[in-house]
Amino acid sequence: MEIVVPPEYQALYESDGPILKVPHPVLRQKAEPVAKVTKRTQEVMDSMVRIMRAANGVGLAGPQVGVSERIIVIAPEGFRPLPLVNPIILSREGTMVGQEGCLSIPGLYGDVERARKIEIEALDRKGRRVQYELEGMPARVVQHEIDHLDAVLFTDKVDPSTLHWMHPDGPEDEI
Repeated sequence: MEIVVPPEYQALYESDGPILKVPHPVLRQKAEPVAKVTKRTQEVMDSMVRIMRAANGVGLAGPQVGVSERIIVIAPEGFRPLPLVNPIILSREGTMVGQEGCLSIPGLYGDVERARKIEIEALDRKGRRVQYELEGMPARVVQHEIDHLDAVLFTDKVDPSTLHWMHPDGPEDEI
């Protein structure tokens, strides 16, 4: 789906910030696996956490900051920031539909169906294998970020009838 940004939202796409916006080509390239978690990998994770927090996001994937590697960070409400390297989904259960947005597509929101519960495996910031069972919003965030690693945007999965533009800072700050 081609994203046509309304004129009143163009300013959100013109910033020189660290988060790449559509249609940047890196967002449509499959990210490479991380061979080994190194000091550089840890620095990338720390930088991604800072960028995500500054943008008031709940998740961020390497390609969104120009790093085409399989690294994500998540921090849904109630979670401390959790970096994950080479995350894979081992199992999915149930379905849920909920509104999503994306730091790389600011201002656009819509409903996406995702698995309600997932089990994932990844490497932590020290390169140790970890597994998590996630449900609800944390599961949604991880699925969204893993999609980024596979060059998939939420707009590829959204119910088109639910797409709408809204300023990311809320309706009272409409552009």
